[in-house]
Amino acid sequence: MNTYSVHTNLLNCIFDDMDIASYKERVEKIHDELETSNDMTGWINYPLMDHEELFNSIEKLKDEICMEADVFVVIGIGGSFLGARAVQEALTPYFGVLEKGTEVIYVGHHMSGSYLQQLIHYLEGKEIYINVISKSGSTMETTLAFRVLRLYMEKRYGEEAAERIIVTTDPEKGILKAIADEEGYKRFAVPPDIGGRYSVFTPVGLLPIAVAGIDIRSFMDGAKNAALELKNADLTQNHAYQYAVIRNKLYNEGYCVELLASFEPSLKKFHEWWMQLFGESEGKEKKGLFPACVTYSTDLHAIGQFIQEGSPILFETLLHFNQIEGDYIIPYDPRNEEGLNYLAGRSFNEINATSKQGTALAHAEGGVPVIQLEMEKLDAYHLGYLMYFFMKACAMSAKLIEVNPFDQPGVEAYKRKMLELLKKK
Repeated sequence: MNTYSVHTNLLNCIFDDMDIASYKERVEKIHDELETSNDMTGWINYPLMDHEELFNSIEKLKDEICMEADVFVVIGIGGSFLGARAVQEALTPYFGVLEKGTEVIYVGHHMSGSYLQQLIHYLEGKEIYINVISKSGSTMETTLAFRVLRLYMEKRYGEEAAERIIVTTDPEKGILKAIADEEGYKRFAVPPDIGGRYSVFTPVGLLPIAVAGIDIRSFMDGAKNAALELKNADLTQNHAYQYAVIRNKLYNEGYCVELLASFEPSLKKFHEWWMQLFGESEGKEKKGLFPACVTYSTDLHAIGQFIQEGSPILFETLLHFNQIEGDYIIPYDPRNEEGLNYLAGRSFNEINATSKQGTALAHAEGGVPVIQLEMEKLDAYHLGYLMYFFMKACAMSAKLIEVNPFDQPGVEAYKRKMLELLKKK
């Protein structure tokens, strides 16, 4: 049937011999291309490299920031902030910050003057470090926000501001590199052969993740194990490629929307990271699946009706973690007005897992193809594994529809039009 599942990092898909045979050669050819290409594929082997010096540098700076600052402001857009924010929000408390971390706030990912005004007001009376992240150094949203925050820091801290401004950019060229060199800002390099949406395992993601109090070594261990396990070109063994093939099969059958669904509100920003990864990598030449996201059970009461009985345009990928940090036991109430004492003694996480099972069954019975991705635990290690899994699957998916996974010409189009209009005014 149209259901598939992933359990504890192992993909168990319903394939028949014909399906495997029809994709086998194409997948192996694309795998070899990705492994040997120098075209923005540095992320493939990046987790396998020795990063001890980088880890030490980030951890030392993280300790300084957490000791000296109340707030760490990250300035970036797209791949320059989505990965870090996804990990941070998935692994930090809903209310407050981790004991070993500092509050991390993001700006420069939109043009809202109201947001910026409120941010400046919020920062008053707090100690601050800022980290501007941009490979080119010329993205409008990020550059304008950095202008504002840089002047703010100089006004507040004078010469000390230079010690509190960190730049993550191209190691060899660009506006930000020149500014950092001239002002003496601390600087981290974005590897030239890694694009923004594939950069979460580089200093782009690692510094903000570390400052939030998350173990970057465990996060990278997950990515490293994924990189090792997913180096196999054999479709019967490579789970990321199996996921890519399932997506391609459904796309060729006429489905045009993939709906990523999870059952924890903390994963909403992870959804956004996934949406950019697949949307920017595949959406070219009038091709590609439209990536959309929902959070259950909340959105079952919003668009669940459409999913169950609406236009048959989508398939669903259910993301579930078997172990979640923290839980709450449903209490017994002798009044029992709502008739729910039969649930007393059970936990909310247990009911949430049952909700996932019921959702999968209902949607599959309603004719919606369902892929289930299950990870053992929502922690740094498994999130690192999962993000690399999606990156490897995304590259294969894009190649299967014969588009370049690593460029984004459509994004440049809006930038050109915006600049034309601004200069006219």
